[in-house]
Amino acid sequence: MQDTLTVRTACPHDCPDTCAIRVTVQDGRAIRIQGDPEHPPTHGALCTKVSRYLERTYHPERVLRPLRRVGAKGSGRFEPVGWDAALSDIAARLKAIASRDPQAIVPYSYAGTMGLLQGESMDRRFFHRLGASLLDRTICSSAGGEALAATYGGKIGMHLEHYAESRLIVIWGSNPITSNLHFWTFAQAAKRNGAKLICIDPRKTETADKCHQHIALLPGTDGALALAVMHELIVNDWLDHDYIERHTEGWPTLRERALQWPPERAAQVCGIGADEVRALARDYGTTQPAAIRLNYGMQRVHGGGNAVRLIAILPCLVGAWRHRAGGLLLSSSGWFATDKAALQRPDLLGARRPRTINMSTIGDDLLRETSPGFGPKIEALVVYNSNPVAVAPESPKVVRGFAREDLFTVVLEHFLTDTADHADYVLPATTQLEHLDVHTSYGHTYALINEPAIAPLGEAKPNTQIFRELAERMGFEEPCFRDSDEAMARVAFARHVDFDALRANGWVKLPLSEAPLAHGGFPTPSGKCIIDSPIFGVPDHVANYESPASAPELAQSYPLAMISPPARNFLNSSFVNVKSLRDIEGEPLVEVHALDAEERGIADGQTVRVYNDRGEYRCKAVVSARARPGVVNGLGVWWRKLGANGTNVNELTHQRLTDIGRAPSFYDCLVEVEAVGRAVP
Repeated sequence: MQDTLTVRTACPHDCPDTCAIRVTVQDGRAIRIQGDPEHPPTHGALCTKVSRYLERTYHPERVLRPLRRVGAKGSGRFEPVGWDAALSDIAARLKAIASRDPQAIVPYSYAGTMGLLQGESMDRRFFHRLGASLLDRTICSSAGGEALAATYGGKIGMHLEHYAESRLIVIWGSNPITSNLHFWTFAQAAKRNGAKLICIDPRKTETADKCHQHIALLPGTDGALALAVMHELIVNDWLDHDYIERHTEGWPTLRERALQWPPERAAQVCGIGADEVRALARDYGTTQPAAIRLNYGMQRVHGGGNAVRLIAILPCLVGAWRHRAGGLLLSSSGWFATDKAALQRPDLLGARRPRTINMSTIGDDLLRETSPGFGPKIEALVVYNSNPVAVAPESPKVVRGFAREDLFTVVLEHFLTDTADHADYVLPATTQLEHLDVHTSYGHTYALINEPAIAPLGEAKPNTQIFRELAERMGFEEPCFRDSDEAMARVAFARHVDFDALRANGWVKLPLSEAPLAHGGFPTPSGKCIIDSPIFGVPDHVANYESPASAPELAQSYPLAMISPPARNFLNSSFVNVKSLRDIEGEPLVEVHALDAEERGIADGQTVRVYNDRGEYRCKAVVSARARPGVVNGLGVWWRKLGANGTNVNELTHQRLTDIGRAPSFYDCLVEVEAVGRAVP
């Protein structure tokens, strides 16, 4: 008789939706994956990517045994080895390095899983106890996150479901049809009820196609647009003076700054019409409730932090927060009171204060020698939940660093990614169906649990177990290294979420008011929105490092701005090796506007060389209205090994950091494009 059960799980990926999932298991094998129809923010729907999660879990190329390198770094040549031999050798190598200086060992992880256990618990305890370098995890969202926290006091925002009641929705720097599907369902409901939808994005995205208006500004000019909207709110008196007086501090100085940004000035900077600026401001200033859905694409430029601060102030100026369907959402993660100290145990550092390595400058840092300013040369990397050879900026340097023969590299992975190809050891990690975890969300206000649906495949182990066993071989005797996953899960939410209720239902809604900022109450020292920050001052437009306006000499050689938004069927570099999704996506491509293509003799479907002084990338050109004149869209992030010349779009990006948050400026990049092959029909 077949034994069938349904298990409550959660999507682990770096996406704001954090879907509740139900997995059907028959005789120990997962046979069906579907959304939980009772989960209010995601209502039973899954994206194309996660609907194929079984294909990923049971992929024939899963790494299911520990592997030891036998070929050159980058060759992907390995031999199987037992767990005991692998962990013993890894521990011996790390001990030898740590005896000289444990800061020469660097952990490298990000959001391959967003789970509090498999992403940031036993691993952090291990590296804290070791005294390894700390990692500044900046690669995706720290510019916007720190800017929002500097303004609101935390990464907080609207309830997702209330967008369905908004009368105006400004979708700013976001393509939710690709990357925030469940928000889009609520926006569509609002649209059916008569709401106006405006998309602000350099690219004419799939979302822009469905909105009433698309404002195709130049990359990195969002702050200028926000200042001009403020200008119009002031001169037309579309302000909620009472809300400003009661619930903000520092407005007079910003008011004077905004008055220096009439629509004509912003239009010139943004590459749009002054009437577009006026119309946006009129819609925003005269429609209630008005909501902004801000996302992280627009903060991946030099001035990204200041731009987020300026946009986050807008709802306070018009009193949008008074309504539950008004305000802004960039991240809701600050509503979750997780006990990071209990999970990560920073007390294990004792009196030691290791240096911090910024993950976004790993290309430079792997090539540095020992120095008083930098500290010890990096001798070992332990990589998990990340694929830096594919996703980190300026990948020519990243590859050179990972190819160092004197660098000892351990990678915990599901597949032989570009990064795993450079490892000395690859350790097989479990997927989300094979381990316990608990999740917050940065797109809604529900905590979730992920129960293991199936036993680990092959010899795969959860990240938590790998670091437990490695700690034992390192001789770490503290009791915390024996904590079970369930014990850590029970303390993760610091008693603000009942674990037993979470386990019984699969998800729990946070106890928040419907309009949490209607009467102020921002989690700042004053309880007000901070406009004049003691750290960052009053926000202003900050120009890109690389643009024709800010770097005219550089633009003589590389006149096109390039952004690299995600391909629709991948999630960062995850799912790239799932054949059904790769077949849908096709091949690496760059979108070019017809005017720019004609000027360069580029035909649709032709192989092109996209290049600057950092490197070159070959891919197919798609001549498309999705690109605006002067801007090309290099969709990512493909694995390098699947690229036409073994590279991807990060061959061209640089390692200079944002104004706030020390984050990469991926979309702040000048290139040139030239044809190198015949057009493909």
